[in-house]
Amino acid sequence: MRGLEQIPWLYDGLCAVLERAGLGPWRQRLVAGARGRTLDVGCGTGRGLPLYDADTRVFGLDPARDSLVRARRRAPSVPLVQASVEALPFRDGVFDTVVSSLVFCSVPDPARGLAEVRRVLRSDGRLRMLEHVRSLRSWKAAFQDCVQPIWTRFSGGCRPNRDTERAVEAAGFRIDAEERVARADLRCFAARPVR
Repeated sequence: MRGLEQIPWLYDGLCAVLERAGLGPWRQRLVAGARGRTLDVGCGTGRGLPLYDADTRVFGLDPARDSLVRARRRAPSVPLVQASVEALPFRDGVFDTVVSSLVFCSVPDPARGLAEVRRVLRSDGRLRMLEHVRSLRSWKAAFQDCVQPIWTRFSGGCRPNRDTERAVEAAGFRIDAEERVARADLRCFAARPVR
């Protein structure tokens, strides 16, 4: 069964509503810190691609061809690659920044994906993420656990109960406390590889 994330026009419409409801400034904050050669993993339909500064050399990556077709219309000059974050088709240490916006909740093997991100980042590079995460409130975390199987099926892969920040740290990154913003279950942060 295809989920919401695999139906680009529907997912795009939902994102447009969410951006008007408050997600827009979060996305702008996320891309504002990108520098140099930047990989936008899970760029989807390309909603975030036009937000980058002109001096940032952006590459978009997504596993879904239909999403990349929409992204091409939004950002015709951005090189787009169809691939999974778990098997990035790039050399080691080639990117200054890797950006991920609401992606790692849906990655089948987040540890492998984060290892690949670390591999393609320069040693002084930065990972910038915007994610919804497992709630710190026990009742809400229990609810996320309860709805996860049906939600994951409906959405096409999203797992609302992932502890993404812990996964990032376990993958060998240190989250910059000064750049971390949290509101409810939404997190925007930057992290550096620990060498």
